[in-house]
Amino acid sequence: FGDYGFPESHAASFALLVYASAWFKTYYPDVFCAAILNSQPMGFYAPAQLVRDAREHGVLIYDVDINHSAWDCTLEPASFDPSRIAARHREMRDVILTAHAVRLGFRQIKGLSGKRMAVFIERRGEGYRSVRDVWLRSGLDAGEIEKLARADAFRSIGLDRRAALWEVRALDRAGSAADLPLLEGPDLQLDDNEPKIVLPSMPAGEHVVQDYRSLGLSLKAHPVSFLRRHLDTVGIMPNAHLASVPDGRRVTVAGIVLVRQRPGSGKTIFLTLEDENAIANVIVWNKVFERYRAVVMGAKFIRVTGRVQSESDVVHVVAEKLDDLTPWLGQLSEDAWLNEADAEGKETAGPKPPVYRTFPKTPADVMPKGRNFH
Repeated sequence: FGDYGFPESHAASFALLVYASAWFKTYYPDVFCAAILNSQPMGFYAPAQLVRDAREHGVLIYDVDINHSAWDCTLEPASFDPSRIAARHREMRDVILTAHAVRLGFRQIKGLSGKRMAVFIERRGEGYRSVRDVWLRSGLDAGEIEKLARADAFRSIGLDRRAALWEVRALDRAGSAADLPLLEGPDLQLDDNEPKIVLPSMPAGEHVVQDYRSLGLSLKAHPVSFLRRHLDTVGIMPNAHLASVPDGRRVTVAGIVLVRQRPGSGKTIFLTLEDENAIANVIVWNKVFERYRAVVMGAKFIRVTGRVQSESDVVHVVAEKLDDLTPWLGQLSEDAWLNEADAEGKETAGPKPPVYRTFPKTPADVMPKGRNFH
């Protein structure tokens, strides 16, 4: 029995789990998304890809918010519009039965404690009204409130990330909440004579960077969307176009590395690359892998040149050359991109490498690592 019954029983239970998961994924992608996010870390894909897939199937995803989120990701009533389903999933428009949006939970914010946030939620009452109100009533310290601000969780009270962080910094000048007068109200100003500051707006690209740093995902935009104009100028095709490319044609694609797989034979590496709209599945044969090992195993953003292999609607790119574009991720800002010719006010022939003019970032800090499977 030990040689046969044990694997047989596990196969039966696993089959049941697979069927139930597939059923929810098909008919209720909102339920599936919330449940699998609440079960992290697990599975093949990171939270950013799970959320992207849910949105492609028409599910609304709401940001983490101080007045609406629980610790876990939750469901909120929302009307379902089949037109939100991505074109490549259009056959699902008469199948999906979801009637909810997914609200991201505080568990998505790096560095927060479930126990501490349970107290925060219990004391929320009818809602927090300001950063100072959170400080006075929630039981969180200034460092924990700053984590909420960095996650852009104050939108329901009219504060974006930069404004909320500015107000959190003011808490440092006020000392401890325990030192305040007993009858001081949460809306009392720290200093009535302090001038009002008009903060410059944070560029959308920087918001995305900070979302990934705090949450591991962003609902605002995909990082590659800010690089698309330059990708176009150097001949890098959007991944969504691969489905229409004839078999055997040479192409160049690029994307964030989601998954690296190396089957037991060790003769092939499979890469999954994601750009702003789709994924590209890449085959790296062993000879090519040995030549570009450092890029395959270490890069977070890769350019691949190779031939399309298309059969029965299954499309791969067989890699011939790979380049590490990870440094480009350090320049995620709407106004960061300009050609050297633009910077000098001169006309030059051919595409130029981009330079940034806003905020340099360490690329390793921007994107989560791809998941490796053997």
